[in-house]
Amino acid sequence: MIEAVHIGKSFYQSQTKQGAFASLRTLFSREQKEIRAVDDISFTIREGEFVGYIGPNGAGKSTTIKMLTGILHPTRGEIRVGGVSPQKERQRVAARIGVVFGQRTQLWWDLPVRDSFEILQAMYKIDGSAYRRAMELYNELLGLHEFIDMPVRKLSLGQRMRADLAAALLHDPPVLFLDEPTIGLDVLAKTRIRAFLREVNQSAKKTILLTTHDMDDIEQLCGRIILINHGTKMLDTTVEGLRSQIGFSSVIQVEYRTAPKLPPEIEGVERVEVCGSELTLYYDKGKTASPKLLAELGKWGEPLDIRMKEPEIEEVIKRLY
Repeated sequence: MIEAVHIGKSFYQSQTKQGAFASLRTLFSREQKEIRAVDDISFTIREGEFVGYIGPNGAGKSTTIKMLTGILHPTRGEIRVGGVSPQKERQRVAARIGVVFGQRTQLWWDLPVRDSFEILQAMYKIDGSAYRRAMELYNELLGLHEFIDMPVRKLSLGQRMRADLAAALLHDPPVLFLDEPTIGLDVLAKTRIRAFLREVNQSAKKTILLTTHDMDDIEQLCGRIILINHGTKMLDTTVEGLRSQIGFSSVIQVEYRTAPKLPPEIEGVERVEVCGSELTLYYDKGKTASPKLLAELGKWGEPLDIRMKEPEIEEVIKRLY
């Protein structure tokens, strides 16, 4: 369904001169430095796969998504989406894909959500019966009725993301590209978005490529992971394969009134760090449950504050390389 063959994307930056009249000399200089945002990446994604495309900031994830959707043209290599080149036949590809950028919206800012959907219906030439069926389905899965008559600018971030997902799928595309769809969302909003994505992938067999920094997104949604760093592909494996190599350590940080006692060895706990009155505990959720650990915290001292967080992509990169 999605094929990238040795793709690369380079940007060019004028070389800055040093010394007297540096700014003027830089202005008229033809010397440029090549910056390879994406460098010789190849992969194939089959129909119905849910693939996580992960890496640290600046790794080239968004640049890849923009090439796959036809927004950017690759400097090198070939791309096919459903057998069609998004660079050579962008309109045909646009009809077969849905795209959601977490930090941008495709909805009209001052219009009610309903009006944005009707504009998209006209743009994609969706007939009335298909449009009504889509709206009924996405209203049921995403609760659009809660805000469909509100202007987009008045929506919360979670509401806007739900509306953007429905907008991307109104024309029933077989392929969905998601660039950081859960960024900035609270726990409840993330849970609802993940449930929706799981449903459209499993029931409607949508092929989904997801970029994210949230390892919970990866664990709960993706069957396969492509990891990139500095524009190159470092790893292409299953979630189970990545977990077997490094594990996904969740973290509990506890601030105690006084220095805590060092806890006994607990199954699933990988390591414990104590610094003054603060304890940091790294554990594998697959081997021990979070509530069980939380119940133990009071035995080691008097807790003042408890914080829980999931592993970050940067931590995964460090443990791999």
